[in-house]
Amino acid sequence: MTYRLYNRPGSGGFVVEAAFALADEPFDLVELDSKAGTPLAESFRETNPWKQLPTLILPDGSILTETAAILIHLAAVFPGKGLAPLPGTPAHGAFLRWMVFASVNLYEAVLRTGYPQRFTADPNAVDATRTAAVTRMGEALAVLEDAVDPGPFILGAEMSLADVYIAMLFAWYRGEIEAPRLAALKDGVTQNAIVAPIWRRHFGDR
Repeated sequence: MTYRLYNRPGSGGFVVEAAFALADEPFDLVELDSKAGTPLAESFRETNPWKQLPTLILPDGSILTETAAILIHLAAVFPGKGLAPLPGTPAHGAFLRWMVFASVNLYEAVLRTGYPQRFTADPNAVDATRTAAVTRMGEALAVLEDAVDPGPFILGAEMSLADVYIAMLFAWYRGEIEAPRLAALKDGVTQNAIVAPIWRRHFGDR
């Protein structure tokens, strides 16, 4: 059995597709017929109890969820493919730091922006929840902007899966921010010959 990835256009599973492409490893893509930002069918709960994408079925049949966890796992499974620094090195520690930072502070804010009703029981607080999420995401992006030094990527000269992840989340930001280093990081990701066609299929020219 090979890897099987459940995803949909415009979803965070883009970066998992990019990881397999960068590793030059085969996988089966199951693309769900639904739009990003809309609830998945209740039947998908049988595949992922949290009913979210991406969901990756490993070759042994076990289920792996959470984008950052999937990326960290794939980088470990395919060492030497340039997905991440080698475990045990300071660079790998930095890779883990920014993967978790992006997951907790950026991806979570994206979810609060797109699904504010999940984060408040007060229907009158939906707009305030969304506004606070945009503000918080901007603050987190400012931290990353300072961290991209000397650049052009978060860990320096070489692109890793952390950059692909951050570029996607940066493209999803709905606020205003001066972040030339993050813009250059995103350009480096979107202009990568392997990642570029996957990016365009999911996000167009965003």
